[in-house]
Amino acid sequence: MAEKRGNKDIQLWKKPKNVTIIEGFPGFGLVATITTGYLIEHLKCEQIGSVYFEDAAPTLAVHKNKMIDPIGIYYNKAKNLIIIHAITSAQGLEWKAAQAILDIANQLTAKEIISIEGVGSKEKSERGFHYTQNQKASKRLQKLGIDELGEGIIVGVTSALMLRLKRNKMPMTCLFAETHSQLPDSRAAAKVIEMLDGYLGLKVDFKPLLKEAAEFEKKLKGIATDFQKTEKQQGKKCSGKHFGYIR
Repeated sequence: MAEKRGNKDIQLWKKPKNVTIIEGFPGFGLVATITTGYLIEHLKCEQIGSVYFEDAAPTLAVHKNKMIDPIGIYYNKAKNLIIIHAITSAQGLEWKAAQAILDIANQLTAKEIISIEGVGSKEKSERGFHYTQNQKASKRLQKLGIDELGEGIIVGVTSALMLRLKRNKMPMTCLFAETHSQLPDSRAAAKVIEMLDGYLGLKVDFKPLLKEAAEFEKKLKGIATDFQKTEKQQGKKCSGKHFGYIR
């Protein structure tokens, strides 16, 4: 248990048991952060804890006039589901973050940990993949049309957690969605929601994320067009220097 090891990074003020954990840290396309945030809002979860790393850069967000913890722990009673939502990068703290997730899983006697990642792709596809050592889970995911990862390099918190759990009997499943952009990719997050919905029966509609993705892309195209026009108009006046801003 975390208390026995003196893990002061974790605060839990409720401790449901036999939960399923979904976790994701910022990475390619912010897929995991968008996914967990969307699930928290649409499943009407309550916050039951948080994780703080004092050696990490202090970061928080404000949403609907409420402070959002850098790493929040949320709970949905109906599905007995824990969602670990991170808005801050764990770069340089991957092993520590993985250990914190494992400590939370041990405290809550988790049945399974599901890790979310975006994977870079040059193709504009919307494919999803999975990786798990649990054959039963793999067959279930393949029946849903979600192929095995097969080949690939996994980095970050997911990699550290997989290595931590290598000799642990706790089941872990990784869900990957292709993203072709370093920008927030709501379309890839929608793919993850679709996979999670089929796997866990969450009954969460992912279509609003597709609409958000289309609106975001439209806005970006508008910004790019305005920027190009500004560059042409200001090209001579700026003596070769280029300036632009996003409103």
